[in-house]
Amino acid sequence: MRHYLHIDLKTQTVRKEEQNGEVLARAGRYLIAKSLLESGVATVDPLSADNPLIFSAGVFAGTNFSNANRISVGCKSPLTGGIKEANAGGTFAFALGQLELSGLTLHGNSDTWVIIRIPKEGEITFEDASPYLGKGNAEAAHMLHETYGDKTSIALCGPVGEYGGLIAGVSFSDTDNRPSRLAARGGVGAVMGTKKVKAIVIDKHKMPTFHDRKKVMGAVRAYGDKLAEDPKAQALHKFGTAMAADVMNHIGAIPVNNFSIGRATPTDSTYFAMGGDALLEQNAARGGDHSHACMPGCQIKCSNVYVDKDGKEVVSPVEYETIGVMGTNCGLKDPDDLADLNFDANDLGIDTIEAGALLAVLMEAGDAEFGDVAFMKKAMNDMRLGNERGRELAQGVARVGKARGLKRLPVIKKQALSAYDPRVTEVTAISMMTTAQGADHTVGNFPTFNSTNVSVADLVKESFELQVLCATNDSLGMCLFGRSVTNTHQEMMIDAINDALGTDLDVGFYARLGFETLQLEHRFNIEAGFEQNDDALPMFFNDEPLPPTNKTSRLMAADVTPVMHKLLAG
Repeated sequence: MRHYLHIDLKTQTVRKEEQNGEVLARAGRYLIAKSLLESGVATVDPLSADNPLIFSAGVFAGTNFSNANRISVGCKSPLTGGIKEANAGGTFAFALGQLELSGLTLHGNSDTWVIIRIPKEGEITFEDASPYLGKGNAEAAHMLHETYGDKTSIALCGPVGEYGGLIAGVSFSDTDNRPSRLAARGGVGAVMGTKKVKAIVIDKHKMPTFHDRKKVMGAVRAYGDKLAEDPKAQALHKFGTAMAADVMNHIGAIPVNNFSIGRATPTDSTYFAMGGDALLEQNAARGGDHSHACMPGCQIKCSNVYVDKDGKEVVSPVEYETIGVMGTNCGLKDPDDLADLNFDANDLGIDTIEAGALLAVLMEAGDAEFGDVAFMKKAMNDMRLGNERGRELAQGVARVGKARGLKRLPVIKKQALSAYDPRVTEVTAISMMTTAQGADHTVGNFPTFNSTNVSVADLVKESFELQVLCATNDSLGMCLFGRSVTNTHQEMMIDAINDALGTDLDVGFYARLGFETLQLEHRFNIEAGFEQNDDALPMFFNDEPLPPTNKTSRLMAADVTPVMHKLLAG
């Protein structure tokens, strides 16, 4: 049994809903889609009090089950206008699970800025947030831990979220209490800001109860053993997500200078300072931690702690998406420059994909040269100050680009593309086109799929199958980086769920959960007014050859979307 909290911010009251069995397996992304659709918010103003903000933890939250402590955050997106589920690592879902809570929903808006305090004993309280307002995330988190102790986890609205910046995410404590794990995409932080919730502070406590704890602990060990034997998981353990930079650079798909080039080095064999190999070598030599667990129990440990030449911590983590979209896409060549900007973004609580794409668009428009670090730093500072320019920038690529009359805007559904050029990575491109989430690679990422002589219809089917399984992982609170084990051992996963919840789910539940999630999301976006054309790639991807492969995209919404709709119809 778990409890789910319904928090009315206007009246500062809390209703507890008891949950048992299968409903606890339908968490995360599924719960968000089902709840938002049933609440009828598809047509509401996403920055109004009518838009709920949902936090959901998975089946195994609160344990050391590797990869199983992701937190899902969801609402109607103020950035895209569609449904949004953004998830993150860290310790927040872990703490929810340890208090036997499956999640919470923030309803309505508070009249004043509050800290929501969820203790292991006693009542939930609403406390004055004014001392923390306007602070960077690092300072605010430090103050909160000084007040509430280290054995807590924090969900934090950063300074950009405070004023409703649409590129704001929700930041969560990592295993060292840094507020560095972001549910970054879709403007979920702006929704938290409009609700005037500066932070949610929750106690960590003890491992939650399960139907058969002994068997669940056996599943924890069995899953860990399979990760230890899995080559993909072990590569992530050694190099982190930064290894994708080397791969994408090799195949000519890393974004460079606003998606105008696909390789950041003169040749494939040229030393790539922003690549995973180089970062590992440099960070290790400086004394940095290149195998850091962002959430309790994780054996992959693909995060890192990046240090400067003197061995002083700069930021945690430097991830591939930041390398690609805020780094090479903006013409950066020195990882130290990127790490510094990465810290700024984390401290502001903003999406590095959206911010990087925006800055690259402005560089191309003539506001600065590619690689101008001072220009990027000033933009970050303007957003920190919340001045007129900063608030304009915080609205994201689509809105700033439209206001400026710019054409080469790498967005789908008003959200910036991830760091995979769609002219080369066709399966990932279709996932970003067709997902209800906006241009989000995590819904079905397979950038190295060889699409030579493969029809568009077959590529859509490949994307669809990936999207189903990724939606399942997101609904179970599982990190996608364990999918090489979870997706190939579905019976083991279902057995573990049954042991945890006392259910009798069949193995087919695994794929059904993801499929039903996609259907719910699709229905929400239809109700929100989305049409086929909203799935389209920006035309420059179809029109402009991408060096060095000189490929153009053949993917058109008219060919892609009907196939996906047919698959979603079952």
